[in-house]
Amino acid sequence: MNLEKIIAVRPTKTIYHDDDKVIKLMGTEYSAPDVFNEALNLSAVGETGLKVPKILEVTRIDGKWAIVMEYIKGTTLAQLMEKNPDRLDEYLNRMVDIQLDMHRHSAARLQFLTEKMHRKIRETGLDATTRYELHTRLDSLPKHAKLCHGDFNPTNIIITDRDEAYIIDWSHATQGNASADAARTYLLFALAGKINVGDKYLALFCKKSDTAKQYVQKWISIVSASQLVKHKPEERDFLLHWANVVEYE
Repeated sequence: MNLEKIIAVRPTKTIYHDDDKVIKLMGTEYSAPDVFNEALNLSAVGETGLKVPKILEVTRIDGKWAIVMEYIKGTTLAQLMEKNPDRLDEYLNRMVDIQLDMHRHSAARLQFLTEKMHRKIRETGLDATTRYELHTRLDSLPKHAKLCHGDFNPTNIIITDRDEAYIIDWSHATQGNASADAARTYLLFALAGKINVGDKYLALFCKKSDTAKQYVQKWISIVSASQLVKHKPEERDFLLHWANVVEYE
């Protein structure tokens, strides 16, 4: 495999493009269960019929784990938004439509979102009272089994030359409540300093899914707490504020 053309560099992984393949080369901190779980996620989602890259193999390169996938040629929705800011509303509408279509599917092999959130709350390092409040709120929210991406944002949507939308990067996929997935997307916009875009997105999601905004907002403290486990100093104060808020306006 050719590891010359780099698509993206992340703190714990590097992604390469080699002809008709994408190679996600993991850092040394990734264990075999971590890597095979991500591969399982993509395989399980692929069985739903959604447009996602096909997984080709899991292998080792220079002592590191790598996942090899089909290369999807196109432009990310994030790139289109940046290139055509006057079409932002159009792109947000399409983004929400793609997400709602995804939520109509299920993938029984995936971990349950509620279980994952409980584990992350335990790992946050927050005080016992705050953790108790978060665990209690999480238990009070309805438990569903809808396909949730866990990192649904414009960088993970590729639009091909045929105007087909592919969803990539399923490493955080779970089955659970769609409103948790929407709260996560809203949080990602906020963390990127695009709170106004996030507000537009959330309004569209609630309108198109006929979901009360307050219901989605109940998940914000939970997904904010879950983000704390990434230990990004630049996000900590922001996330702590949201993780400690009891109710949202």
